[in-house]
Parts: sequence; C-alpha cells; structure tokens
Amino acid sequence: MKCIGKLKLIFIFTIICSILLTGCIIRPEPVVSLYETENYNRSIYQGNLYAEQLCVSDEDVSIPSFAGDESLHAAALFNITDNTVEYADHIHDKLFPASTTKILTALVAMNTCNLDDIVTVSSSAAASSFAADEQVCGLIEGDQLTLRALLYGMLLYSGNDNATAIAEYVGGSLENFSKMMNDQAEELLATNTNFITPNGLHDEAHYTTAYDLYLIFNECIKNQEFLDIISSSSYTADITGSDGTVRQVVWEPTSYYARGVAVLPTGATVIGGKTGYTEQAGNCLILLDKDENDQLFVSIVMGADTKDLLYSDMTDIINQIPNLN
Repeated sequence: MKCIGKLKLIFIFTIICSILLTGCIIRPEPVVSLYETENYNRSIYQGNLYAEQLCVSDEDVSIPSFAGDESLHAAALFNITDNTVEYADHIHDKLFPASTTKILTALVAMNTCNLDDIVTVSSSAAASSFAADEQVCGLIEGDQLTLRALLYGMLLYSGNDNATAIAEYVGGSLENFSKMMNDQAEELLATNTNFITPNGLHDEAHYTTAYDLYLIFNECIKNQEFLDIISSSSYTADITGSDGTVRQVVWEPTSYYARGVAVLPTGATVIGGKTGYTEQAGNCLILLDKDENDQLFVSIVMGADTKDLLYSDMTDIINQIPNLN
C-alpha cells in the first residue's frame, strides 16, 4: 500500500511538471506584459503641457552687444511666437508692479462677467476718495456705466477709481476680488505674485515679478477685447449720473508711445500695453510688440527712475529684435 501511495505522488508530481513545462497554466508574466504594452508604453496624456506654450527661463539671458540698463529693477523680452526668452534681467525678483497690476484686474473681470453689465459706482470707488496725485477717471458716486467702459478707462487712462469699481462689482468686495486675482495668478503659474489691491496703489504685501507679469499678460492678450482696448487711441464713455443725466468722457492712453510723446522704436511695432508708476515701484511698462515677420513679443521694463528713462530703455530693448538669431 505504501508503494502505491508513493507511485500516486510521483504520478501527480510528473503531471504538474508536464503542465508547467507545456505552458498550459496561465502565468502572470504575459498579463503584466500585455497591460504594460497597452498602457505604460503609450502616451496616456494626449494634450500639450501648459509650460510647453510658455517662455521659460530660471536665469538671466543676455543679448550680444546689448548692455541694458543696470539701474532698472527688471527688464525682459519674450518671443511669444517661438516661446523663447530673448532677454532677461532679474525677471524673478519680487517687485512692486504699480498700475501694471490692472492687467490682472481686467483678466479676472473678463473671465467672470459680461462686459455689457451696468455697474453703479460706490462711494469708495468715486474719484473723490483718492488722493490728488492718484490717477482717476473722474467717477462720481452713483454713476452708472458698462463694465466695458470701466475697463477702457482703467487700461487706457489707468483710472484707480475704475479699478476699484470693477473689483467691487466683480468680486462683491475688494477682499474677495483680491482672492480672485491671486487664484487666477496661481492658475497661470504666477506663483511669485501676491496682489492686495485691484489698482496697484502701494502696499508692502502687493508684489509680483517681471516673469509673472509676462505670464499674466500672455493670458490677457488671448482675449480679443483686451487687445482692442490696449490698442485704442482713445475711448468715449457714456456715463449716467445719479440724477439720470448722461455725460460723455474721453479717456486717452497714458503711454507716451500712444500719445506721441516718446519716439517709437524701429525694431518692432508697439501694439499696446500698460503703464505703471508709484514712488516705490518706479516707472513700469509692459507691451505687446510685432516685428516685420509678424512675430509677437512681450517687452517689460520695471523700476525706471524717470519716464524718459523708461521709454529710452524700452526702445533700446525693442530695437534689439531685428538682431536676434
């Protein structure tokens, strides 16, 4: 009986070995291999990474035979057609942006509301609530005008009153609108930005970088309405006062290029942009430019001591465009 038992065990062992050798038992390796082939060995993400559509640099970039201006806080030239950084000087330093802040105010408003909405101006948004040396468009408490008109006055004439009226309407309060601005900045990877006010009036906790301004502006110019505004020579707003009377106000650009005060650069055509100034920030300017080959550029100067120096430096940067490889 013991022999029979041993024979049975030998027989069973032999059968199992035969099955394994002939591959009749499904082994896990082919299953894993098949899964890897169908999944891990293909590009699961089919879209373009966001950063692939941006100019990216973590260090300064120079242009041969161009010294730049060491007195500036920051300066940059981005080729947004080829997504290349052509010139970069301190583009990641945290700086006060002054009224260049208003490009983000405009972006949030355009992404949130209908530009035909009618806005009623509050007492805190009225021009009379701002200091005498702070740029305003002349809004009066109780005035009613479209959100579009407010945007024109804010981006062209840099009205701090308009920016406040926009923020209160879009965000419900200045505090909530500040959060909306910072959320939008973070979404655009502008992670070195913290905005407190919608107009850029000085606050020690209100800052950005030249690179973050580029990221924000690069998103703004995807909106045709934004492009229409910054490239306008003037805008006539219809404002209905609290008594029902309608008055018209003309707002013109603060840019010296648009006003013919500064000589235009020859290296590219200036399409439009945004100016900014506070004592702490100095003179700032961000522009969209187009060269003779229809390539688009964003040029930035931050912290110029005077307006003459601001436009001289900006012209020098834009005039380098034909010399780029």
